[in-house]
Amino acid sequence: MPEFHFTKSSYSGGNAGQECVEVATNVPGTIRVRDSKDPDGPALAFTPSEWTHFQQALATGTFAT
Repeated sequence: MPEFHFTKSSYSGGNAGQECVEVATNVPGTIRVRDSKDPDGPALAFTPSEWTHFQQALATGTFAT
C-alpha cells in the first residue's frame, strides 16, 4: 500500500481546534483528503477527475443532488 504524504490546506487557520483538511496528491491516480484533527481516521479517496469536479462544485456552490 502506498504511503500518502498529507499537506494542510492553505485555507486552514493556524489555531488549534480549527476545522481544516489535509490533502495527499503524491500517489499517481488518487487524491486523499482527511480531517487534520483525526490523522488516523478515515480519508476520502478521489480520482484526479473527481477531485477537480469536487473543487469546482465547492467554488461555485453547486452540488448534484
